[in-house]
Amino acid sequence: MNRIEAVNDFVVKFANVNGSGSASANELFAKAILRMGVPVSPRNIFPSNIQGLPTWYEVRVSEKGWLGRRGGVDMMVAMNPQTWDADVAELSPGGYLFYDNTRPLPPAKFRQDIHVIGMPLTEICNAVYADPRQRQLFKNIVYVGALSVLLEIDPAVIEKLFGEQYRGKEKLLASNVQALQLGREFAQEHLQWPLGIRVKKADQVGDQIFVDGNSAAALGCVYGGATVAAWYPITPSSSVAEAFQRFCGRYRVDPDTGQHRYAIVQAEDEIASIGMVVGAGWNGARAFTATSGPGVSLMTEFIGLAYFAEIPVTIINVQRGGPSTGMPTRTQQADILSCAYASHGDTKHVLLFPEDPHECFDHAAQALDLADRLQTPVFLMTDLDIGMNQRLCRPFAWKEGQAYDRGKVMTAEELEAGKDFGRYKDVDGDGVPWRTLPGTHPTKGSYFTRGTTRDPYARYSERGPDYVYNMERLLRKFETAATLVPPPVLRRAERETPYGVLYFGSTSPAMQEALEVLAAQGVALDALRLRAFPFTTAVREFIARHEKVFVVEQNRDAQMRNLLMNELDIAPQKLVKVLHYDGTPITARFITDAITAHVQAARETA
Repeated sequence: MNRIEAVNDFVVKFANVNGSGSASANELFAKAILRMGVPVSPRNIFPSNIQGLPTWYEVRVSEKGWLGRRGGVDMMVAMNPQTWDADVAELSPGGYLFYDNTRPLPPAKFRQDIHVIGMPLTEICNAVYADPRQRQLFKNIVYVGALSVLLEIDPAVIEKLFGEQYRGKEKLLASNVQALQLGREFAQEHLQWPLGIRVKKADQVGDQIFVDGNSAAALGCVYGGATVAAWYPITPSSSVAEAFQRFCGRYRVDPDTGQHRYAIVQAEDEIASIGMVVGAGWNGARAFTATSGPGVSLMTEFIGLAYFAEIPVTIINVQRGGPSTGMPTRTQQADILSCAYASHGDTKHVLLFPEDPHECFDHAAQALDLADRLQTPVFLMTDLDIGMNQRLCRPFAWKEGQAYDRGKVMTAEELEAGKDFGRYKDVDGDGVPWRTLPGTHPTKGSYFTRGTTRDPYARYSERGPDYVYNMERLLRKFETAATLVPPPVLRRAERETPYGVLYFGSTSPAMQEALEVLAAQGVALDALRLRAFPFTTAVREFIARHEKVFVVEQNRDAQMRNLLMNELDIAPQKLVKVLHYDGTPITARFITDAITAHVQAARETA
């Protein structure tokens, strides 16, 4: 029987039970390979409950540095009887099935085209540990020990990770090392090793860091000057606020007085949280909230108020599967339209699309600048795949003394000098009016902030010309935003091609790999990674240069494609849908197959 042979290029998937303590052991496995200088890309696929349901942890090992999901599984560590049949079916032919064979399984439970590796994990742990919870927890470490032999992972690296995790807790350190050795000793004595897939020390990680997008966005908010956060817990965004609180405890405390220079409020619901952020933004603070799709749905009335009253607000939307409760612990890019046009009436909002934790950090800080500069809500559109999974990325650039762009804020001195102040007056032709902060001047520069129509001087008005002036000015401001947002990133094919592809956000890692595979197959594509809405002129020009443009996104209704057609007046037949929306991150194989099939069909009909 053939077996998969690969060094530093394979996928291992762990099938466990939620609440069994497997997550930390599986993360230990991934980090050990990373410490050996080999890039990894782990993804935690977990249910929306506390314990008892199936959970999976997929680790892609790629010395080439591919960080997107590849598709396919080369080794399955099957620890959950409930999902056994589906887990075994997922293995590629010639792959490896590792399982606990304390209780024998009938031959019908196995495939003839895979390699089966049984190890009596339960029996080993029952013989060593008396406490039932210890038996369960250390079984996970025992299988990591066995895998370190089978895949030739350096045990010293794992023990060093233990030392870092349990510093000052010698008893826990010794217990984990013992469990690791139990697994190693059994594998060395009773199993055939190494396997066809194995790890070899390399030097391909460099100075990259390993961090999740939610933590990166939270740190970006600190770097960007945020001092106020109001939030309501919701998967998968809660850890943004939790991380912000940790970072503020370190970076937002006066070293001389010990006073906190921040305010973090866990509100009673999403409506209250966005209301607090709008109030803080009106008062001059840099403020944000973190939520997901259902939270945005509840926030839309306040978002409309912030848009129309022109108050800076930053909203971090870590997208998940919808609609309604949907799939709370699965990933999608399905809030694009609901955020771009959030609230009733004519609204358009700035959206930023980071591709990884590095851009989560950068774009979070930039979102705060843009919100102030444009006096409007700005959305940072991440998703569960970026937000909750650790990813290799470039280090963050932290510049001491970073200057914040507060935009057009009129000072008391300017008011005293007689400068004309019309809160909603376009004096510069860019649609962005001047504002004052509360308390700027005792008698001048004050105005009534309202959600109703008004004239350029903030006086209530239902006159049609006043309303039209204001709405057209808001459009000019949106056009100005297109010159300020992060520009798209262009990647040209090595030869002229009629085909282009547009992609954004968490599709990026898989798309980068798919472009290489497609080029090797003779399919050349120019690629443009979208990083923001409103679209820059470069997006329109890119589409105009190509006969067909694929739009790759993770939702059912082709929301980005619809946004492009609506905003740029693009003919529908020019934009080809490539849609993935089952809740799992898109794979390079999915993208490659979809584009290849379309190109092949076009060639056959030409």
